[in-house]
Amino acid sequence: MRLWRPPRRLDQGEEASLVEHLEELRQRIFTCIGAVVVAAIVAFVFHRRLIHWLEQPLPAKHRELVTFSPGEPFMTSIWVSIWAGFLISMPIVLWQVWAFFIPAFDKSHETVLKVFVFVSSALLVAGVVFGYFVALPAAVHFLTNYDNSVYTVMIRARDYISFATKVLLAMAIVFELPIFVVGLTRLGILTTDKLRKNRRIGYFIVACVGVALPGVDPVTTVFETVPLAVLYELSIWASVLLDRRSARSAAAVAGV
Repeated sequence: MRLWRPPRRLDQGEEASLVEHLEELRQRIFTCIGAVVVAAIVAFVFHRRLIHWLEQPLPAKHRELVTFSPGEPFMTSIWVSIWAGFLISMPIVLWQVWAFFIPAFDKSHETVLKVFVFVSSALLVAGVVFGYFVALPAAVHFLTNYDNSVYTVMIRARDYISFATKVLLAMAIVFELPIFVVGLTRLGILTTDKLRKNRRIGYFIVACVGVALPGVDPVTTVFETVPLAVLYELSIWASVLLDRRSARSAAAVAGV
């Protein structure tokens, strides 16, 4: 039996046994892993450019990263490539998730779910861009200049690369909040009325998530929490608009 073959997508309402579902899931998991591996290999080819790109948010005088062990340069390059491969392959991963779950939904929901995949990919890119040009420069400027009259700052490559990639990944996840909230409302797990009435609880949870995200300094925490709160509010209104649209469509169908 071949380890991997292109996954066959089931049609809406198509009957399938548990074994067939598990086989499809296995194929899609291997497709996702393969996408990450291929993207990571491509990223490794350009890892010097990636590291140089990650150095740019640092103040000019701190862009000479240092290493303290023989294997650190190689392992740092490997981890940069893996994180980059994960981010690059995310649209493929989201598409595989969509293709696996779409048969469980009505045919009319297919277009909506395709839009969700496209929007989630766009939000992922927007989160990385915001993190790179806004959150990360503000964080490293604060951290490298804090008590600079007391400390001699030498930035270790492994630690900085880990911090930078975690901040970018955190911002990518933060920007996915509207998709998460809207998805829960469309599935009926949450309702727009509950979201609007329990805003205070929602913002408290948002604040807790913002504090839990990567970043030990107040600047990073603020730049992660504020977009999270704004996106949470936008997701509520997006859910309200989608509910109103669904209600109008249902009324039109009932009228016919």
